[in-house]
Amino acid sequence: MKQKNNLSAKNKARAQNIVRILKKAYPNAHIALKFSNSWELLVAVILSAQCTDKKVNEITERLFKKYPALDDYITADPKEFERDIHAAGFYRAKTKSILTTAKLVKEKFGGKIPHTMQDILTLRGVARKTANVVLGNAYGIVEGIAVDTHVRRLAQRIGLTRSHDPVKIEQELMAVLPKKDWFTTTYLLIDHGRAICTAKDPRCDLCPLAKICPSAFQFPRFRKNN
Repeated sequence: MKQKNNLSAKNKARAQNIVRILKKAYPNAHIALKFSNSWELLVAVILSAQCTDKKVNEITERLFKKYPALDDYITADPKEFERDIHAAGFYRAKTKSILTTAKLVKEKFGGKIPHTMQDILTLRGVARKTANVVLGNAYGIVEGIAVDTHVRRLAQRIGLTRSHDPVKIEQELMAVLPKKDWFTTTYLLIDHGRAICTAKDPRCDLCPLAKICPSAFQFPRFRKNN
């Protein structure tokens, strides 16, 4: 039991050290999606599945002007909406999720995005990642850590998890990080994943975590510069 406790404490200390280093590297880490209210945020996050934030922002710049209010989504023609968001990919499923959710938000929640994890998860197209992003950015409510593709990749590479399941990854990160860091951790890892620890060509030679990252030695640029 003592050995297990020591290992747990070591894991927590390492995880918190990683977050401290990333905070220095990315002091302004925040969500990249553009929105002006909680409904627009939810729409943008649903669109962001398997799509870059840059592309989503291009789509929503036009979309939010065409559909400025929740009721506009409720009365929207599905086929036309599919064309409006076609560039986001999976446009049929995303259209179904957004337009169905618009009606549910209006009828069940009085036109407001729910404030609780339990309620927001009842919306179509909303899983824990989306729920965490919306609750955190719209209401300042932090109940977990949003695990997207960047967070999953970095958590695995840095040695914070061996799991491939986003729900399990979230649980493991929550176990080693204090709650005050949960919200920020998502955006620190996303920024680092975009700037340095990319999927295909990680710049380990420039990485502030290279000395403590178990994956760094695998990449040629790190070996060349060390």
